[in-house]
Amino acid sequence: MTARDAVPGLAANTAAPAAVLLRLLKLEDDWTVVTRLTYRTSLPDEVAEAMVTHPDRRVRSALAESAHADPELRARLLDGPASDAILVACGPNPYGMTAPPLPDHAYERLLTHERAHIRHETADAPSTPAHVLLPLATHEDPRLRVAACRRVWDALTREVREALLDDEDPQVRTYAALQVMEHDAQRTAWLVEASTANLWRMEILAYGKLERPLAERLLAEGRHLDRLVSNPSFPADLAAGLAGHEDPAVRLAVSARPELSEEERAAIDWKLAPEDRLETLLWVWRAREDADVLRRCARSAHAWLRRSAAVCPGLPDDCVELLADDEDFAVRLLLAERHPKAPPELLLDLYLHGTHRAVSMLVYRPGFPSAGLAARCADAADPRERALALRDPAATGELVERLSRDDDARVRFAAACDPRLPLPRLLELLDDPHVSSSAAANPTLPVAEMTALLDRAGVPR
Repeated sequence: MTARDAVPGLAANTAAPAAVLLRLLKLEDDWTVVTRLTYRTSLPDEVAEAMVTHPDRRVRSALAESAHADPELRARLLDGPASDAILVACGPNPYGMTAPPLPDHAYERLLTHERAHIRHETADAPSTPAHVLLPLATHEDPRLRVAACRRVWDALTREVREALLDDEDPQVRTYAALQVMEHDAQRTAWLVEASTANLWRMEILAYGKLERPLAERLLAEGRHLDRLVSNPSFPADLAAGLAGHEDPAVRLAVSARPELSEEERAAIDWKLAPEDRLETLLWVWRAREDADVLRRCARSAHAWLRRSAAVCPGLPDDCVELLADDEDFAVRLLLAERHPKAPPELLLDLYLHGTHRAVSMLVYRPGFPSAGLAARCADAADPRERALALRDPAATGELVERLSRDDDARVRFAAACDPRLPLPRLLELLDDPHVSSSAAANPTLPVAEMTALLDRAGVPR
């Protein structure tokens, strides 16, 4: 282990002063250091200036892609090399959240850029806000009209929506029709026939409003029947005729139809494995604020209905408690991931005992417990559980120090960045090869020790 291994932690240290961060910028070839710098929630002015004008495009690119960077700072990249405009246009796309938008003046420059792909990437960027997208519905560029259809359809005026549905460009007409197909049988029929809609065939079958003649024709074609049967507007008698279909995916889709009773569902030979990934049933999602429908789904013997109810915000409190103890792992996980009132004990249990990769993110859910974990977890056999003791605001410095000497590196890593860790032990952990970077990130590390660490690592002044 060398001092150099600990240095990346300094980039994440909230107490690191500008002088330390500027020295770290000289390590532009170290992607870990650069990324941690760009993901800081605040940067001293001189460090921000150095990053936005940095000669290495990789540094500027990392800044443009950071959801934590100040949007004004990201916008300033437009004043640099012309090639950086695409970095700003694409911007951040963080998992599970939308990055803060750029200032309006940046969008004005991007959407009037001379290069078309800059304009298009700007319109497609997830963080571009609605008020910027709305005027694009009447833009001369059909790609930008498409973006307005996809992103802000419901906010457009009736006149603008009607114009887009009859647009001269077939792609614009297609994307406009896709927005209304759930309630418009005529547009659904047009989409089925339109060659430009072939890429959306399966979505049209599942979500478009079907009149009986079209439904019968699509049934006769025999393609993607599971998607077709999952469409709530597909006639119930036609769906019933597929209850014994040889394809188990078709039988499963039939068994989850809204008009069936629990006895009728049970009579169908359907199978659903815990690891099977399924979309939320459309008819359940449409009733996401209807307590009666959601109660019926939550109490169903059919796991697909319960999984669909678990993600609905209107799920009644008694059903939240019911699904928290569901026998189906996917039901419990979906509830934990998506419902704002998921019980803290459910989050904790899934985090410690779930095998799906998604459970590791549950610790970041707002409802994840903290109070009482020190007494509950500090002496647990599972090192992941022992590390949770450090989440407790009541954990003492003595306990933090004890856990910093744990046999498991994961526990020591969590303790090393805890501000309650006594300073002498913190300095010792800078030499622990498994946790030195975490110790360097501890905000109680004195600035003199940060500077000394950089010197030992050979980082230029």
